[in-house]
Amino acid sequence: MSTETSTPDSTVARLGDNSTDLWVERTGVRSYIARNGRGAEVPVGGSEDPSAVFSPGELLKIALAACTGLTIDAPLTRRFGDEVAATIVASGVKDVDEDRYPVLTENLLIDVGDLDEKDLKRLGTVVRRAAEEHCTVARTITRGTSVELSINGTAAH
Repeated sequence: MSTETSTPDSTVARLGDNSTDLWVERTGVRSYIARNGRGAEVPVGGSEDPSAVFSPGELLKIALAACTGLTIDAPLTRRFGDEVAATIVASGVKDVDEDRYPVLTENLLIDVGDLDEKDLKRLGTVVRRAAEEHCTVARTITRGTSVELSINGTAAH
């Protein structure tokens, strides 16, 4: 992660003007609220926080599972119909020494009904291919990305 200091930018003060803006605002010690320009909010805190908050690591796993779900939705509904019930469980144990998640796993829970072994294998192939080719979050995690942090002298809100 690179860190740089920049001059105040008037666009930073207008967060929320764009529906794609994302930001977190500090609400207390190790406590933030994540927001987007469309009005959604998610409380964020450390995993030790006893209140109903998501930790950043949990949000990473949720982002992965949600991206996979949205990506595989079309093949699932083609095979099982619009009312198909599906749950994707994302997990991963943090390596405390490295301060990272070395492995993230996803488990698709879905009633495959009376699919025979051949159809189940085909479903797995189609679902995995869709996720591997089109899930932006998984592709970003597996291929890596750079992170740049700027420090701006203007408060966002």
